[in-house]
Amino acid sequence: MADNQLARWMGGSPFWVLMRLVLLSVVVGVILAALGLDPLNILASLESLVRHLFNFSFEAIERLWRYFILGAVIVVPLWLILRIANRGR
Repeated sequence: MADNQLARWMGGSPFWVLMRLVLLSVVVGVILAALGLDPLNILASLESLVRHLFNFSFEAIERLWRYFILGAVIVVPLWLILRIANRGR
């Protein structure tokens, strides 16, 4: 009777629930480690992760802006020349 109540409370056989929890913990641990999180200092790791993501987003915007300027140096004068050349027609 007590086994049945424990299984119902845990959502299945205690052994298999424990195995699923272990497997899920390992998978989540691998993902968090890939993100650079440290279980011994989780708050500092989260702050570091947010800071890196924030800096990465600004670096991406800066690169995009540089590509835009680089392309505009060629595209805008060519467009202007074509517009002037086609105006006479």
